[in-house]
Amino acid sequence: MSLPTSMRRIRFAAAGGPEVVEVETGPVPVPGAGQVLVEVAAAGVNRPDCLQRAGGYPPPPGATDIPGLEISGRIVALGEGVSGLKIGDEVCALVISGGYAEYCIAEAPLCLPIPKGLSLLEAGGLPENVFTVYDNVFTRGRLKKGETILIHGGSSGIGYTAIQLAKHFGATVYATAGSAEKCGFCRKMGADVAIDYRAEDWQARVKELTDGKGVDVILDMVGGPYIQKNLLSLAFEGRLVQIAFLQPSKVENFDFVQLMLRRLTITGSTLRPRSVELKKAIADKLRTDVWPLYDSGAIRPFIHKIFPLEQAREAHALMESSAHVGKIMLEVRK
Repeated sequence: MSLPTSMRRIRFAAAGGPEVVEVETGPVPVPGAGQVLVEVAAAGVNRPDCLQRAGGYPPPPGATDIPGLEISGRIVALGEGVSGLKIGDEVCALVISGGYAEYCIAEAPLCLPIPKGLSLLEAGGLPENVFTVYDNVFTRGRLKKGETILIHGGSSGIGYTAIQLAKHFGATVYATAGSAEKCGFCRKMGADVAIDYRAEDWQARVKELTDGKGVDVILDMVGGPYIQKNLLSLAFEGRLVQIAFLQPSKVENFDFVQLMLRRLTITGSTLRPRSVELKKAIADKLRTDVWPLYDSGAIRPFIHKIFPLEQAREAHALMESSAHVGKIMLEVRK
């Protein structure tokens, strides 16, 4: 089969709000060694995409500036040295950029099969969330069966994925969200308790729920005033895992002696700049530990709204409104 030479893709005309999102035509990329070319069916919309659009999260050197960190679709070309994949395979993949387009380059080791019973559209919203959650909650946060975890932003794509996985692997799960409806969604996803942070003091509620002991792990993407509250809400040997900052990343006038007295750990990470080898180590764990859960239907993705590629601007506006629960998806090809 011959491939087209041009494709529709999204570009950001400048750093700014959703109004800078535009559709353009550009060349179809060519896979290099160890890479595959995917005819994109769907791409997930994520907060880092909005941050890139605003000028705060540029792609690593050498990567395309087309946004999009996760895709699903069909492999249509193989780069040199690729094994274990073939043209025609349907996959979902974590990509460094380029997902908001009709064709996208993916590293072969970061391509995962479409879980049984899931559509390409559903699978397109898995990689960024599941890679992020598994690495941060279980590898860095060291969450174990029988422990407690507090997940901020529980109704987001990252949040509900963390709820599902933490609950499945035997943790007691608390989550925060910004409305009664979102709290209901968190409970539906498996949270033992969901706290409406607009209606009550989540720090006091966590203290009450844990009889003053605090939780073992906190997954946070808020930052700002949450940083100090998080550290004071951890149990002895507790771990705070920071994966984003919707509010400032700096904290003032906090006495870090608490880290010593209660043997706390602060950790965090970003996924995009890591090497293929490091990301492959996560992908290998997902194949053995997580993909069987999707295959069996034990957990499933939840899509809030689907937009065609041409409406990426509207998708970004919805993401920044925080009016959604679960995933926002771009359907590139039916």
